[in-house]
Amino acid sequence: MRVLIISHGHPAFSIGGAEVASHNLFRALGETDGVDAFYLARSPAALPRHADTPLMSLRQGERETFLHTEAWDPFWLSNGGLGDLQSAFSDYLRHVQPDVVHFHHVIGLGVEAVVQVRRVLPEAAIVITFHEYLSICLNHGQMVKTSRNALCRQASPAECAGCFPNHGPGLIFQREAFLKDHLLTADAFVSPSHFLIDRYAAWGLPRDRFTMIENGLAPQTVAAPRKLAAKGRRARFGFFGQLSEFKGLHVLLEAVASIDDDVWGNDATLYIFGGNLENQPPAFRERFDRLIERAGRRARFFGSYRSEELPRLMEQVDWLIMPSIWWENSPVVIQEAFFHGRPPIVGDIGGMAEKVRHGVDGLHFRAGSPEDLADRLTDALTDAGLWKRLHDNAPKPLDLVGFADRHLAVYREVITGRHAPAKRVARSPRRKAA
Repeated sequence: MRVLIISHGHPAFSIGGAEVASHNLFRALGETDGVDAFYLARSPAALPRHADTPLMSLRQGERETFLHTEAWDPFWLSNGGLGDLQSAFSDYLRHVQPDVVHFHHVIGLGVEAVVQVRRVLPEAAIVITFHEYLSICLNHGQMVKTSRNALCRQASPAECAGCFPNHGPGLIFQREAFLKDHLLTADAFVSPSHFLIDRYAAWGLPRDRFTMIENGLAPQTVAAPRKLAAKGRRARFGFFGQLSEFKGLHVLLEAVASIDDDVWGNDATLYIFGGNLENQPPAFRERFDRLIERAGRRARFFGSYRSEELPRLMEQVDWLIMPSIWWENSPVVIQEAFFHGRPPIVGDIGGMAEKVRHGVDGLHFRAGSPEDLADRLTDALTDAGLWKRLHDNAPKPLDLVGFADRHLAVYREVITGRHAPAKRVARSPRRKAA
């Protein structure tokens, strides 16, 4: 079986969860007997296009290729450079001749890429993994209202027009129909959480095309528990991830600053490991700087990190904090926390609440509430036996072998179904994909 994984970025240049998950799957499939795996990623935005072709290697693996794209339209999730999709991208597909094409994102590539695969390779199985709600929500796929960052619990043209009045319900309805037509070209969908499946099913994609597969972790050395001094506490908290408004750093920093001195003591510290601050709006950066200054010696900001550094960084902390104010889906960092034995403290919504069992292997707090998070941090600092109880109940994350096997089962099911005799079932007409 020949499998092509397509991603909107490569983890060598962007360390987002979707990039890491897609590349982990590529690596795992490549080490599986009977599977030839290939990886196509959108090239980093800062790199110029080659004069003769949008394809490039950037000295990554032998079967890893980059595609330069332009004219990205975030409203329609559309690629204005259709000429490259119809020429270089199509030539690449004909050269690789995959049996399965698995998209992990369409950012930069456009939903037209899904339809182009079907045109070039009519017999290939097409699979799409959703990592967030970008098709559903215009607000960066977060399903958070533009007013006061309130959580959005359902999507509709009328609801979305409330956040984006310049577009209006009619245009948003057209967008929804356009995206569904293109996405339904795929044979199957994968989601790392049941919560995300529920959201897309409510939006209108067929639930029976979805399979839940947890993100798999690459092999790494388990970080040993931090060595404590005599009568020492598990008092170091860690944040790992991209820095953005929706990641809730303001909630975390406000919570840390509000805890009484006698509870916090001299040994407690928040370690923040995260990149992308330079790409955030000025207002976010200014607020972050103010909160870091207010937290004083309680918080230390170390900047970005690479995935291979994670075990060493985990050795410095006892707990993992995930203060996101949006639903999340299946954050890889939660699986990494379980793998390294760092109990996670997370918001009580979406994929975070689904993955962490409150009081069993981690703690929940009311998402967006610095006061409730401060209470959970206080529990961690004052309950001497809590860390060990949660640590001992941590589930074993899915490894890359299981990650590959579960995807291969989806691929085989789709391939078998595509080659089975067609059933004579009446079907309602569907508008042809653009």
